[in-house]
Amino acid sequence: MMTYSPLLKIDNLSVTFGQHQPKKVVDHLSLEIQPGEKLALVGESGSGKSVTALSILRLHDPQQVKFPTGRIIYQGQDLLQLTEPQLRKIRGRDITLIFQEPMTSLNPVYPIGKQLIEPLVLHEGLSSAAAKKRMIALLERTGISEAERRFDSYPHTLSGGQRQRVMIAMALACRPKLLIADEPTTALDVTVQLQILELLEEMQHEFGMAILLITHDLNLVKRFAQRICVMQAGQLVEEAPVAQVFTHPQHPYTQHLLNSQPSQLQSPYNYNQLQPPLLEGKQLQCHFTTHQGFLWNRRPHVLKAVDNVNLHLYPGETLGIVGESGSGKTTLGLCLLRLQECQGELIFDQQSLNALKSKPLRQLRRHFQVVFQDPYSSLSPRMTTEHIIGEGLQIHYPKLTRQQRRERILKVLSEVGLEESMLSRYPHEFSGGQRQRIAIARAIILEPKLVLLDEPTSALDVSVQKQILELLRDLQKSHHISYLFISHDLKVIRAMSHRIIVMRHGQFVEQGETEPLFKQPQHPYTQTLLQASLFNLPELSIPSHVS
Repeated sequence: MMTYSPLLKIDNLSVTFGQHQPKKVVDHLSLEIQPGEKLALVGESGSGKSVTALSILRLHDPQQVKFPTGRIIYQGQDLLQLTEPQLRKIRGRDITLIFQEPMTSLNPVYPIGKQLIEPLVLHEGLSSAAAKKRMIALLERTGISEAERRFDSYPHTLSGGQRQRVMIAMALACRPKLLIADEPTTALDVTVQLQILELLEEMQHEFGMAILLITHDLNLVKRFAQRICVMQAGQLVEEAPVAQVFTHPQHPYTQHLLNSQPSQLQSPYNYNQLQPPLLEGKQLQCHFTTHQGFLWNRRPHVLKAVDNVNLHLYPGETLGIVGESGSGKTTLGLCLLRLQECQGELIFDQQSLNALKSKPLRQLRRHFQVVFQDPYSSLSPRMTTEHIIGEGLQIHYPKLTRQQRRERILKVLSEVGLEESMLSRYPHEFSGGQRQRIAIARAIILEPKLVLLDEPTSALDVSVQKQILELLRDLQKSHHISYLFISHDLKVIRAMSHRIIVMRHGQFVEQGETEPLFKQPQHPYTQTLLQASLFNLPELSIPSHVS
């Protein structure tokens, strides 16, 4: 009987952070990666998966991180015992890593070409000219158009998908035996995500390398990996082939993760043709003029962020707006609340917003509020929770006494699932999910009729995401709030929306009630989005010709 030795073996690894009071973030972890295998390391934020990946190449600060126990064996060598010069011969050649956000991984002051050839010059001793020729060919393989011209481009001139392709090309330059991909598609649109996954599979097949995929996206794992390792609080709690984990998960935490996937949360909306809409937008248009070229060659260019669209939103209804980055979703939302100048007619609660001056508009604003994507940047770091939530009351209800204001704050704090003891704490003292609950409390304390939700769950783990979605649903029922729900995550949109608008290049390409639109999408762009986002769902009737 043939036996196969693993490509990489992690044996009883423990990792601690801090010098004076070390905190254990990886706890006696053991796993193996086989040659040519696609292994997914899954878990929520803080589970230790990224720490494990960085430990393989010892990319942590050696002053802050220690390895009390364990070994990481690669080709008979313990990577934890190698000197820094010995490790440099392995990093970028045998084992490479793709980070989650390529913009922060690429050096902004150098053209991408200079960064791309570095592994070939260092590890294979190629001349700059030979390395450039090889990397241009690899850039073309990864789907970068006009690769020779792009070779001298700076990172900020590339799109997110292009930057991620550059990172993949750099990682594959020396044909590694193991590629570690740490959340490689999280910041990308669904169609680009699919392209990146297909590219990784193609390159893995050609080079025969193993891939360690680190992610919290179980849909992506199901589509890509062969085997799953599930981590919780630094420990490996389950390890099995993909099919087995999705059909017969053994550990309660794995079951919890699978049950956290968004499911239908809304009851059908009873549309009444005689009921007036809460919000109407007619012939809305928002164009930006930019200038392209340099000095005397500069010429104006008109960007049509929102291009002659019409919509309506009923009381207590959730209207989902989906589309990729640059489609105009957020600009449309800001236009509807008059947070962005635009042309067209806006009617809120049967009152025209167009003619309102700043003072009456400010008084009306308590009826429409916003919850942003990143609560950490939208909450003031200098204000306590009590001041953040109560700020709107001071502006719109100045006659309330301090005690009356505090009673309202405590009531809404309870509604969003937070405790009175949290009122004196600052945003940095909370988790991401708790911060988003504070942002929601700040919005609903004014008892608005409409809330704009701009990607409110995209920065959250799947279980926290589900909690926030259920909270939003319950608040909508109890307060009869209308939601404008902006997202590129179609699973979330499907769970929360009564109707959906699909945007592309500032225009509506398709709109309708949620289930009919998902099951029988009419426009090719909607079909492409669904095919990219919802892998292998049998209920979708997507024609085979749609790519």
